Amino acid sequence: MRSDARIADVRGIRRPTWRLGASARWLFQSSLLVIFIAIFLALAVTTPFFLAPGNLINIARQAAPTLIVAVGMTLVITSGGIDLSVGSLLAVTSVLSAMSLQARWAPLVVVPAMLALGVAAGWINGYVTSYQGIPAFIVTLATLSGLRGLALVLTGGYSIPIDPFSPFIALGRGWAAGLPVPIWLSLAVVVGGSILLNRTPFGLHVSGMGSNEEAVRRAGVDTRQVKLGVYVLSGVLTALAGMVTAARLASGSSYSGIGFELDVIAAVILGGTNLFGGEGTIAGTILGTLILAVISNGLILLHVSPFYEQIIKGAILLTAIWANRRLLERMMTLSK
Repeated sequence: MRSDARIADVRGIRRPTWRLGASARWLFQSSLLVIFIAIFLALAVTTPFFLAPGNLINIARQAAPTLIVAVGMTLVITSGGIDLSVGSLLAVTSVLSAMSLQARWAPLVVVPAMLALGVAAGWINGYVTSYQGIPAFIVTLATLSGLRGLALVLTGGYSIPIDPFSPFIALGRGWAAGLPVPIWLSLAVVVGGSILLNRTPFGLHVSGMGSNEEAVRRAGVDTRQVKLGVYVLSGVLTALAGMVTAARLASGSSYSGIGFELDVIAAVILGGTNLFGGEGTIAGTILGTLILAVISNGLILLHVSPFYEQIIKGAILLTAIWANRRLLERMMTLSK
């Protein structure tokens, strides 16, 4: 069967069940933008330092690793899966980056080596999930535990410093064309992820699988390869975020990324991606990430205890999942 025929079949199967109409999608994202603006203005009024240019740049720079990984998570969740291992993989990447640099590996060797590590971790998650039929929640929960344990074994619980004069540091602290390098990296990932999800057959198959995987398979698509691909992509982007984090902190720590997977999933779901698959939005993921980043920054400026920050994030995640389900049901009704 020709590729264009397969795509047409998948479109015909997918749209009646999960795809939102353009007007409904615009309405949802507009409401999210209004929420972001309201939070932004509230913090601007309540704290005098929020609108300082340095603080705004700092928000974007700190949000960059979350956004990078959230793009990959958007595709994973849209396909009907989940990846709980991203926080632990970020820690392992951070630790191994620092160890490699201490062993005098050149940064031009360290970067591709860590990306290869991300491919390997993503391939394990994807292979066991797609080819062995084990639920993604179980597989990635196991790799979450295993990778975190590996990071602890490698470091003994201590941080490994990185020479602040190493060119590697530019990944987290460098500037280019007036903006920090992490922001440029996150923008590149956003553009690439948006094109991949919305403009390619692969993205079409990802969305179709989340809606009706069996229908996509019967249309002639190797759904196992597609599923493997989204987990590999998630692994690569997490490895990139791990290097950015290590470079920004100038150290590799086994405690990096604890709870990071919750931040990423919250950003994706808050942005309007359907937790149960079939509908993903990169634009919404950007807004979800920025909302969480602004809230975290605002709580710090307001001198709120970091313990309460975790409670607030948990409440946001629970509310986002509930609202996501209800709003998407209403939007799909409007789009019919």
